[in-house]
Amino acid sequence: MPPDGPARTDPHTSSPGEAGAVPRTVLHVDLDAFYASVEQRDKPSLRGKPVVVGGTAWRGVVATASYEARAFGVGSAMPTAAARRACPWAAYLHPRFAAYRAASARVMALLAELAGPPGLLEPLSLDEAYVELTASSSGPDDEAVLAAAAAFRERVRIEVGLTASVGVGTSKLVAKIASDLRKPDALLVVPAGAERTVLAPLGVRALPGVGPATEARLATLGVSTVGQLAATDERELVSLLGRASGTALHAAALGLDPRPVVPEREAKSVSAEETFTTDVVDRGVLAAELARMAARVADRLLASGLRGRTVTVKARRYDFSTLARSATTGPGSGGAGSGGVATAEEIVAAATPLLAAIDATGGLRLLGVGVSGLVGALDGLEEPIQGDLLAELDAPLVRAAEGDHSGHEHEGRDDDDDGGDVPPPPPPPAEHPEVLERPGRTAVTWIPGQDVVHVDHGMGWVQGSGVGRVTVRFEGPHTGVGRVRTFAVDDPDLAPTDPPEWVTWSDRSPTGRSR
Repeated sequence: MPPDGPARTDPHTSSPGEAGAVPRTVLHVDLDAFYASVEQRDKPSLRGKPVVVGGTAWRGVVATASYEARAFGVGSAMPTAAARRACPWAAYLHPRFAAYRAASARVMALLAELAGPPGLLEPLSLDEAYVELTASSSGPDDEAVLAAAAAFRERVRIEVGLTASVGVGTSKLVAKIASDLRKPDALLVVPAGAERTVLAPLGVRALPGVGPATEARLATLGVSTVGQLAATDERELVSLLGRASGTALHAAALGLDPRPVVPEREAKSVSAEETFTTDVVDRGVLAAELARMAARVADRLLASGLRGRTVTVKARRYDFSTLARSATTGPGSGGAGSGGVATAEEIVAAATPLLAAIDATGGLRLLGVGVSGLVGALDGLEEPIQGDLLAELDAPLVRAAEGDHSGHEHEGRDDDDDGGDVPPPPPPPAEHPEVLERPGRTAVTWIPGQDVVHVDHGMGWVQGSGVGRVTVRFEGPHTGVGRVRTFAVDDPDLAPTDPPEWVTWSDRSPTGRSR
């Protein structure tokens, strides 16, 4: 007789544990060094060279580094000043989110084709997604799955001009780890039953949620690898880390992850943050900046018809330590008995005491405010929606001269030669991009990496600017290495433009022009 109670579910299969159950087939797709790869794709002079995307002022932070830059120790979230010391000859560029979104949209469309009619595609970010193919396969090592994954990677290479690493496994956890193991430009399959063998030799930091603090605590048990973690008594982990974390981490070490692939992922929070050009100590200035960011968050909440229950204030101190304080609003705090916050005034009211609780001694280099636990404006707060609105990372390239002194962490520069093997050392970077106000026009900000067009020379991109001059390299994704020209910042023939398109031969008309 079968045991009493509900049937147990094997996390590796698509149905309750039983003989002949079909193993799950989950793919994790990750575009390699995405931002930097798009820059190298669109800028032939940077291919094969170190490229760093993010903040280029000395107080900035790296968003993404190409593999050539990573070889010198440059990585995401690294202070730009440290990156410049490690790799001073790299190209430091401001992010071009319009180009990244366009590339991402094309990749996600290809993934939707791969997912097929079931539509089990879960985008995680611009460059990352899960796809589940369980319904049409016999397991991760199904030949049809391997052929489909290989065909997808080739289409990304040809139709988008990028490379993708793909991991295939019986769960989201295993697939994600597999996609990381042989990057870049790799396909790795972990067959059903091989999960523990593949995971065992990896360091515990390979598991999601394990950072330096948890790693140090596990070390007190003599645990440094996933295999050692799997062999540890779960009760010891619960005693060390707490019931939720201990149980979840032990299951992960065994390769168990029942999480489904969810086709829709909407925003969990709406936030805004600013990095200041100098550390700010003055509480009055911090309060004013908080109010300005709260207004930006409120605009996005109201435009989306959302409000939220939790307000968080984030601060990064002069020594790069990061602090965060959160508060959950009570019923009726949003006015009219609605609960939650939506307006700038409501956000400021909840955030002000949180800011006051943060020690600003020595100054803050970054301040942010966010609202989470989102619900529709007419909904109750019992069932917060999941949403993921893009954070305001885009600094507009053409803007009215509003005196924005916030110092976004996303400015860039690049100094390179005409395509020689070794670029010359760059001159000291300017702390601010060149800003020009032309009579009767909005101010133009020349930012390294920015797409521009010249009446005589065509399309190109800004390598740098300063002292009244702007240097442009004229090239594109389908040209050779372009030549460099320098202009006065007020040259009327030079203007910002949209990113170039990646065009395949199938996209061209019989005349050879883009359709």
